[in-house]
Amino acid sequence: MTNIVDIKRINQITSFLKSLNIKSKRFSEIIIRTQNISVIQDFNQAFIHSSEDKIINYEKLEFFGDAVLRLAASYFIEKKYPQMSVGERSELRAHIVSDEWLTKLGKKIDIEKLIIKGPKALGDKNSKDTIIGECTEALIGAIYNCFNSIQEVNLWLDDIWEEDSEIFLKAPYKFNSKTVLQEWCQSKGFDLPVYKIIEVSKKNGDPKRFSCDIFIKGLKESSAYGKSHKQAEINAARVLIEKFITIGKI
Repeated sequence: MTNIVDIKRINQITSFLKSLNIKSKRFSEIIIRTQNISVIQDFNQAFIHSSEDKIINYEKLEFFGDAVLRLAASYFIEKKYPQMSVGERSELRAHIVSDEWLTKLGKKIDIEKLIIKGPKALGDKNSKDTIIGECTEALIGAIYNCFNSIQEVNLWLDDIWEEDSEIFLKAPYKFNSKTVLQEWCQSKGFDLPVYKIIEVSKKNGDPKRFSCDIFIKGLKESSAYGKSHKQAEINAARVLIEKFITIGKI
């Protein structure tokens, strides 16, 4: 069974958890007590992909972590931005709990070195970032499970969220450019922008695999590339928003 941990794995997980620098005495005490095998097994499960073990893997903790993450982010926003409207809070929270944000965090803490995958997942480079984000969310669920409290989650993530929130709030269009462009068109009484995608490369991971043109009122307003349909659209929308800002349309 994958979730039986040996001394080497215990030490690996303990070292990783210490590296998170969660400023909590009780969290530190639990980490130091490495003989608490049940706690280590909970964390170990957060790093096991379903391709390795169909029964004991991170999927349940990931599902749980999703709810924990949203609640912890809500507490952070309430504390940091008490005057922010509900709509603004929802927009900010969507950014700091997004799949992209989780993958970025996972890479920052180097969670990949803990992940156990089966042969099928090991050979799938396209799923690498997704698995990193999912394991990071499962880790958050496991941290909550230690204490039945989100306190340690906030002690860990609040400083990260504060930095990322300030970046987002200074230029939100860089992160949700399609929404900003859609709202701008609606404010002008225009039809929604039309995105036209052309596949220009067959190579997976090619940053210029897809080309996207954006048309507004029948006129081509911007173009950009991306490694996926979605990324090409986002990049083209961002280019157009920056263009509109430069010429004073926004």
